[in-house]
Amino acid sequence: MAPLHMGDLHPYEQALTIALAFGPFVLLGIVVWLQRRRDKGSSESE
Repeated sequence: MAPLHMGDLHPYEQALTIALAFGPFVLLGIVVWLQRRRDKGSSESE
């Protein structure tokens, strides 16, 4: 009997939890990828 247990999460709550857990890392990966592409493009034109 854990007092903090609130039962199973609804599907939208699970999706929100996953988005909050992994979303920042996905966003960071996209930003790093875009920045590297831009840096690579600017170094080739020089």
